[in-house]
Parts: sequence; structure tokens; C-alpha cells
Amino acid sequence: MATLTQGDDSDDAMDEFMDNFQKQKYKNAFSENNWEEEFDKVPMFMKTAPENIDPEKHPDLACIQSIIHDDERTPEEQARSLKDEGNDYFKEKNYKKAVVSYSEGLKKNCSDPELNAVLYTNRAAAEFYLGNMRSALNDATAAKKLKPDHIKAIIRGAQCSVELRNYAGALQWCNEGLKLVPTDKKLLELRATADKQKREAERDARKAKVKAKRQLNEKEALLAAIKERGIKLVKNEEHRASDSEDEDASRALADLELDGLGSQEVTGARVYMDEQGVLHWPVLFLYPEHSQTDFISAFCENTSFRDHLDVMFGEELPPWDTDQKYMPQNLELFFEDSERGNLYQVDVEKSLLNVLQHQRCSVKTGTPTFIVLVSGSPFSKQYLSGKKIQRLK
Repeated sequence: MATLTQGDDSDDAMDEFMDNFQKQKYKNAFSENNWEEEFDKVPMFMKTAPENIDPEKHPDLACIQSIIHDDERTPEEQARSLKDEGNDYFKEKNYKKAVVSYSEGLKKNCSDPELNAVLYTNRAAAEFYLGNMRSALNDATAAKKLKPDHIKAIIRGAQCSVELRNYAGALQWCNEGLKLVPTDKKLLELRATADKQKREAERDARKAKVKAKRQLNEKEALLAAIKERGIKLVKNEEHRASDSEDEDASRALADLELDGLGSQEVTGARVYMDEQGVLHWPVLFLYPEHSQTDFISAFCENTSFRDHLDVMFGEELPPWDTDQKYMPQNLELFFEDSERGNLYQVDVEKSLLNVLQHQRCSVKTGTPTFIVLVSGSPFSKQYLSGKKIQRLK
């Protein structure tokens, strides 16, 4: 429990504790030998109350008595008592209760600006150790407004600004404090830290700007390469034909910036252009008969479908192909016309680029998608029944 101390000397003790609080440990815990004696000092468990209450021997009773007779004291006296109570809580590292005590002290609206400045500064310290940097900074600012030369408030303001990564603000706090106390060690250290981190933040910001510009240039170059090849990009069912080529380009670039939605988010793959100017696409294969899929993260546009099928269904067939029907020579590939719903059969000897350049082929969300069926199988006949099939020329 927090104890009430008297006099202005407690401020010096509080300052000393703040400087060394991390090294201090709570040493007033009960032990097996003294718990009965200690309990008898707690007002709730006292068997008899002393006739004359000595604040030194019975600080808790003195605190209760002061609360009972609170109205008889001036606002300054009440605020000072609450400040001392907050200091005791702070020393116990009970920062939440310390904040409450300091706040109650400020509510007394005493006419002593120096006392109010101390209350604000101490509350800023408690908020700081609770991690409430913005509240701590506000209190430090309020303390400095009441007492412009209050070094402790200035130091706290600088610390909060550093934690909030407001390095320019931290430097301003430090410079103002060093005008008052040019040799203050803490302010000199804080200014050096703020200056270093400010320069690092500015450097990182410049790097991020250069990187963003480079990425934008790469995306624009990628879009130009795709347009040059005559490949159509669409964004799911939300795509609508536009009479404006510029609008189509802007939409396509936006699609690329979203990284092909499904492909980038699910697999981490996206279309890219290598140093030789060759495009590599993420390609999805669908096997509707078995509800299975295959994904190639970087399908070179100059590579034929046959090359990939021979690898995918070469020496080892997939475990779901229990009938072992999915052999390269038995497979048929199709893409779907996204506007008309027709299926186009792909010549597996053709390259990916050759297929993507077909006027009815389009790339949804950055990922070309193809349907794979076993030629002449019962499922294939049923699946294709009623659909308009055209062979890719």
C-alpha cells in the first residue's frame, strides 16, 4: 500500500528514485516471522487503533484521517498530499495508481503553478512507464507551459518524442533544455540519439522512395511489354470493356499492382520480366475430374505446354490418378473465353505466348488458367457436352 510522506523533501527522494528505479526492488514483503505484526499495522486488521496517530509510525491511518478531514485543508495541501501519495505508488512501480493520485491532485485546481507542474511531470513519468507516450508527452507539455524552465518536464518531453519517432520534436525539446542547462547529460544524450535516428529515418525514407519509384517503373515496363504482345488482362467478373484504351491500361496496371490477386496472395508468385525482356507467368492447371490443381510459378512465355506436361506427368504420375490415365499423350488442354463462355482447345506444342496472344484468350487476375482433360474419357465427354468447342488456330 502507498504511504503518505510529508514535506518538500519527498520531491528530491522522488527524483532520485526515478533515476534509479530499475535497480530498486520492493523490500517490504511480509515474511513468516513478521506477518502478524505487519497485519496489525493495516487499518482493516487492527485490533485497536492508537489514540494519537503518528504519521511516521502509522502512515496509512494518517492518510485515512486526512481523507476524512480533507475539506478542512486548502487545495494546495490536498494536492501536495496526493502528489506524495502518487510518488509512493510510483516507487512501488504501481504506475496506474500513481496516475490516479496525480490526476486527483490536479483536480484540486490549486493556485500553485509549480506544484501543478510537478504533478503533470510526475504523471508524465508514470504514463511513460505504462507505455502511454502520447499522454506522457501531453503532460510534459502542460508542465512546461506552467513552468518553462522545468528541466524534468523538458527531459520527459524529449524522451516521449523519441519514443514516438518525432525526432524533430525531440531535438526541439533538447535544444530548449540545453539553453537552460547546457551541460545536462541526459539532454545531451537524448539530442545525440534523436539526431542519429532522425538521419536514419530520413535515409530510410529516401531509400523507400527510390524503391517505390523503381517498382513503379518496373510495373509500367511490365505493362508495356504485355500490351505490346497484345495480351488481354481482366480482373475477374468486375472487368468491363472500355472504349478508352487509356482506361484499359490504367485498369490493367491497377490489376498488376494488386499482384494478380489470387496468385500473389495465395502463392506469392506474379508475372515478371527477366533481364532479356522475356515474360514469366504464374500458370494454373485445373483437373475438374478429380477436383485437383497444379501451379507453375514461372512459366516462360517461350516454352511449350508439352515441355511442362512431360515433366508433370512424366516418370511419376500424381497419386490422385489411380487409373493412370493422365499421361502426356492422352491430355487435352482448354482455356475459356471469359466473355462468351466458349472453350478453346490448345495445341500443346504451342508456346504459352502464342496461346495468350489469341484474341479470345484473356488473363484473369494475372494468372493464365487452363483446363486439363483426358482425351475421349467418359468424364471428358460429359464435361464438354453442350459446350461450344473451338480448336485454337
